[in-house]
Amino acid sequence: MRRALDALYDGAAWLAALFMVGLLVMVLTSVLGRQLHFNVPGTDAYAGYLMAASGFLALAHTLKRGEHIRVTLLLSALRGTARRALELWALSAATALAALSAFYSSRLAWQSYAFNDISTGNDATPLWIPQLSMAAGTLVLTIAFVDELVLEWRGRRVGSFSEEALHNE
Repeated sequence: MRRALDALYDGAAWLAALFMVGLLVMVLTSVLGRQLHFNVPGTDAYAGYLMAASGFLALAHTLKRGEHIRVTLLLSALRGTARRALELWALSAATALAALSAFYSSRLAWQSYAFNDISTGNDATPLWIPQLSMAAGTLVLTIAFVDELVLEWRGRRVGSFSEEALHNE
């Protein structure tokens, strides 16, 4: 199961990286178009779609690598049972919020599909297509938070926040 979950997180990260390369291509096309006096319609809209896709799909991988921003002031002051209780509470709250985000972003993509909603730009893209990446990213993030919660509950979670933040001042 661990290998499958790690493969899911890594796959989403690779997909995010691919979308980031697509974003670079869109921006370069737009810049070159201005310099060489040609226009490719929709590059701004597609750059936005690709940016959102890369951001949402990278969330779970970032979480599992301990790179999300955490406020550890209170957590670093606690030890033992109190610290574990706060970790469980925080992970439970984050799991619930990620699940709500996954539910509503999936519902938004479904509604956009059902109503044939298209973008207002000149590209006229069906909005459910770029919204799928948001739904997929939040779903994978929810799975990652459930994974972290189960690991913490079973006492197998490795503390992944760095002490560097405590020494930056």
